[in-house]
Amino acid sequence: MKELKDLKLKEVNKLAELSQSDLKKELKDSESKLFTLKMKLETEELKQTHLVKFLRKYVARLRTIASEKWVKIS
Repeated sequence: MKELKDLKLKEVNKLAELSQSDLKKELKDSESKLFTLKMKLETEELKQTHLVKFLRKYVARLRTIASEKWVKIS
């Protein structure tokens, strides 16, 4: 992942329109991307450290939308 656009994240208003299954899938995919970025950061392979912060906030937004829709995350 070289840039923010490579993460392929959706806009907040489009996230609110997702169905429960799509929201869970998006959350799972984003969490796995975040894990990958964190591992790359720890091994010093990641040059764009701002991506971790941005993706962490994106996952938090997904969790907030999921809790508003009463979606069980686990």
